[in-house]
Amino acid sequence: MRCGSPRIKVWQAGTTGIPLIDAEMRELWATGYMHNRVRMVVGSFLTKNLGIHWRLGEEWFWDTLVDADAVSNPFNWRWVAGCGDDAAPFFRIFIPETQAQRFDPKGEYVRRWAPALSTPPIVDLKESRQAVLDAYAEIKD
Repeated sequence: MRCGSPRIKVWQAGTTGIPLIDAEMRELWATGYMHNRVRMVVGSFLTKNLGIHWRLGEEWFWDTLVDADAVSNPFNWRWVAGCGDDAAPFFRIFIPETQAQRFDPKGEYVRRWAPALSTPPIVDLKESRQAVLDAYAEIKD
């Protein structure tokens, strides 16, 4: 767990270099709202790709969501992190590019919320995904 990681600030600001993540986080900051699908994507990215504890994401959502709920917010975060009730499959890792292709195939959402992306990604999605899967395999064995 890298709770003290400065990458949480980058995630919060929507400057990760991952287009869908940045669009989602910028929409949250601008409107106080985020669709449930993208809540799962940014949660998965924070906890699994960046290795940051789910409670930090939950706290940020509590402070920024207009519909934050004292019960569902932590439950949702625990589920996406793979440690909550009924968190199977705990190894689910949302891939932002796949989610963007499926739910924003024309890139309209990303262009609306993150039109000028020029920063390099803060993490390699394939490498960080594999690191989490390897860690799960090690625990399982």
